[in-house]
This record gives sequence, structure tokens and C-alpha cells, in this order.
Amino acid sequence: MILLLFVVTLAIGLLAQWHVKRTYARHSRTPTQSGYTGAEAAHKILCQAGITDVGIVEHEELLGDHYDPKRKRLVVSSANYHGASAAALGVAAHECGHAMQHQQAYTPLQWRMAAVGVTTFASQLVMWIPLIGMFTGLLAPKVGLLIMAVAWGILMLFNLVILPVEFDASRRAKLVLANTGVVQRGPASPAVNQVLSAAAWTDVATFISSLIYFLWHVLPLLTGSDRR
Repeated sequence: MILLLFVVTLAIGLLAQWHVKRTYARHSRTPTQSGYTGAEAAHKILCQAGITDVGIVEHEELLGDHYDPKRKRLVVSSANYHGASAAALGVAAHECGHAMQHQQAYTPLQWRMAAVGVTTFASQLVMWIPLIGMFTGLLAPKVGLLIMAVAWGILMLFNLVILPVEFDASRRAKLVLANTGVVQRGPASPAVNQVLSAAAWTDVATFISSLIYFLWHVLPLLTGSDRR
């Protein structure tokens, strides 16, 4: 049962990742009538929302775009920063959605920000506990499983909180794009909406992955099985 659950949930996670990448790749070739680049669209959206204290910076990692609430900046990949495709505008608008959430103290985003410290610690645990148990033998198998289950449970709950944050950011982006003229009616409009809808599914895949590992460690504890 555990193996079957692992295979099924892993397949769902991979399917979500494939959907996001496929949607982005398809619409990275869809031009927009406005001609705005991702950076220009982000600037216009932030101004429309009355946000003047958030910077827009370029970086190299493809699809590594994110909003940094600590430094108050949008980090946009080079392809989206300079690109004028439906995909570039959709991703940039999605990250602007997070900036709008921060400005309005959106509750799930506040939870996400508050939990960063404990999730960082949990991430260290899931990396080091297996190595400590494997090479030193200092941890009894059930103790190691318990620590890993708790750590993965924290990560799973953190990723669960992220889901409304991501879907709400896409919802906000769709509304503001419709009001700014950054994306006008035509073939680009549904393409941008598809990118925005797909963007949130990246974190669905992350949540599913963390759920897999949480169940993998907690089920043997609940069933009393010896998984060695």
C-alpha cells in the first residue's frame, strides 16, 4: 500500500510539473499586442497598485521567478525580464500578485513568511538525519522515522499554506492585467490566463512531493511495520 501510494502521488507531482513547463514553453512563443516586456509590465502593474517600494531585478535561472518579501523585490528570470511573450507577462504579473498580497497583509502570505524559520530547520533535518542514522548508528530506526515524519509534516503544512497564496496571486494578476491594458483582447489574452493558471501548479507539485515523503515516514509508525 505504501509503495502504491508513493508511485501514484509521485506520478501526480511529475504530471503537474510537466503541465507547468509545457504551458510556459508553448506560450513563450505567443506575442502580445502591447509589446511590453515582463519588466515593463511588472513596473506598470506595481504602479497601478500604488506600490512604489518594490524593486524589479533580473537573474539567470529559468522559471526561478519569485517575490522576495524580505528585500521587497521581484526577481525575474532573464527570459521573462526581457521577453514580451504571453508567458513572460503572465509570470511577471503573477509575481506582482505576491507584492500586492504583501502590501495588503494577506493572511496566508503572513503565515508563510512567519513559518520560514521553522521550515528551514525542518529542511536541514530531512537532509542530515538519514546521513546521521546511516553512518553513525546513533539513532534508533523508530526515532529517526519519528524525527523525519515531524520534519516532513512541517514542510508539508508549509507547502499547503503556500497553495492559497499562489492561486490568489494568479487571481490578482488576471484582474490587474485586465485593468491596465498590458494585455489586450486577442490571442494573447487566453494565453496569459493559461500561464497564470499553470503558474500556481508548480507549488501543487511541491506540496504533493512533501506529502509523499511525510506519508512515507509516518505510515510505518502508525501501522507498526518495520521498514528496513
